[in-house]
Amino acid sequence: MASKILINIRPSQSRVAYIRDGDLSELKIERLGVNKSLVGTVFLGRVLRVLPGMQAAFVDIGLQRAAFLYVGDVIDEQQKDASIDWQETENKSENDSIYPVTKEVRTPIQNLLKEGQNLLVQVAKDPIGTKGARITTHISLPGRFVVYMPSVSHVGVSRKIENEQERERLRAIIDICKPEKGGLIVRTAAEGANREDIENDVDYLTRLYRDIQKNYQKRKTVGVVKEELEMELRALRDMVDEEVSEIIVDERETHKKVCRFVNNFMPHLKNKVSYYKDPEPIFDQYGIDLEISRSLGRKVWLKSGGYIIIDEAEALVAIDVNTGSYVGKKDLEDTILQTNLEAVKEIAHQLIIRNCGGIIIVDFIDMEKEMNREKVLQTLNEELEKDRARTTVFGMSSLGLVEMTRKRTQASLVKSLCQPCSYCEGKGYTKKESTVANEIFRQLEREGVLDGIRSSTVDCHAKVADWVYEDGNPMLEYLELKLNRSILFSVDVNSHLEQFEIHHHEN
Repeated sequence: MASKILINIRPSQSRVAYIRDGDLSELKIERLGVNKSLVGTVFLGRVLRVLPGMQAAFVDIGLQRAAFLYVGDVIDEQQKDASIDWQETENKSENDSIYPVTKEVRTPIQNLLKEGQNLLVQVAKDPIGTKGARITTHISLPGRFVVYMPSVSHVGVSRKIENEQERERLRAIIDICKPEKGGLIVRTAAEGANREDIENDVDYLTRLYRDIQKNYQKRKTVGVVKEELEMELRALRDMVDEEVSEIIVDERETHKKVCRFVNNFMPHLKNKVSYYKDPEPIFDQYGIDLEISRSLGRKVWLKSGGYIIIDEAEALVAIDVNTGSYVGKKDLEDTILQTNLEAVKEIAHQLIIRNCGGIIIVDFIDMEKEMNREKVLQTLNEELEKDRARTTVFGMSSLGLVEMTRKRTQASLVKSLCQPCSYCEGKGYTKKESTVANEIFRQLEREGVLDGIRSSTVDCHAKVADWVYEDGNPMLEYLELKLNRSILFSVDVNSHLEQFEIHHHEN
């Protein structure tokens, strides 16, 4: 079945979903002014403190918290490529940018940086929790087919392109169009691309870097030098593959913007972009909101009757597999194996949708046979191949525990949409008032225009009403205009934060 990309744009948030074989395969959510990703954004930064004991520095880039710069992420003009391992693969992060892997650091950071020094830096990891952004001086600019790295001379081809003849063809093209300064990584999307398209991509990225340098020289204070693309365009750049048969956008101005972007960078898809006009919200029609709600829960049921428990902590994610009501048909070992195999697919899926990162521990149900353990581990690795984020699996212990890591560049879905629960002193989560407000907006939008109704009143928690009138006014005005009726939010002092009730009033 062909794949689709759904783009849902509202004044309060932007959402992009990748649908493969009818199921949600990838999800991006960005709220206006709240959790906008900075990964890939280029800043002029100023060194605040150099810490020899940590071989790192804190850099002011104009954000609330200082950014963190590790010595391995600082360009050493004398060593240049000597201490960096540029892997011939895409570092499958939020924007597929390529970042260095430090091999051996020879120059201490106190010999590279000094307090008050200005730097051109790029965000490699968003601020998460109490931590500031992780930055690098190795700028990388991703295009449709290549990633341009001005600070190194490395040239490579994504390891996901396995055909050796195709790899050689792409290398030959890169050798011809490689700029005088900098290196290139050929992205997976370049497989089958012609020379002209790749050359245009390289030319665009080199011009973009020249503009970045000019803006850097002009800027006198810390702050943004070059912003990353808007989330929906960034998602298109990174999500589109040969399987995509349709791109559906539900907001007119964004549809025009997407059409221009596709015409410029993906002309083969220009006839596959469509504007969604149905009254039913686009994410409802494809069951995406239901899937998001499922992914915000701690317990996820499997089709067999088993289930997995997912707990997120600051430094790691713990996942527990249970048989639940599944009793199997043959013997205990077979029941356990089938539950673990079904759990593997759901775990890989949930890691992508939830955007879990860092250290991940999976507690599979104990299996006696070594061949069964190997089968579960092999299936896990195969499922993780679908993940754009870089993952590493370290094997299975005798207790059935699997240790793995997944690259984290942004807050997870739970951290983005939920907040620590004041009712249980932080032991669980409640939805943010903005999340509840957006659920109310979507419920009103689902109901559509109602004959004979002149106004609607929403009884809800005070914090939800406050958010609507302080930050949600654009969406409220949008709905009142669309539904042709006034909408009033009323405070219910006895209401739980997540509870609300809608009342309609006739003419």
